[in-house]
Amino acid sequence: MVINFTTQVWKEGEMYVSYTPELDISSCGETVAKAKKNLLEAVEGFLETAEGMGSLVEILEEAGFTKKGMVWEAPKVVSVERTKLEFSK
Repeated sequence: MVINFTTQVWKEGEMYVSYTPELDISSCGETVAKAKKNLLEAVEGFLETAEGMGSLVEILEEAGFTKKGMVWEAPKVVSVERTKLEFSK
């Protein structure tokens, strides 16, 4: 099985945080590469656990993934932007 998902990485202090919004899983590392590697390991562990519990397909479908052959595709991102909102209490 192959799963395609979005990876976001940002810096918090001295660490890099990696995150996949479709699965709501995050990890971190001292470099961007290490954060991404750790995220892949976290996602793999999550998928193996879900498969072992018999809930993997249900989880992926509820998250909006679609299956094309042996590949699970995350929903396509159509827009990413920084947004500013000023408000008063």
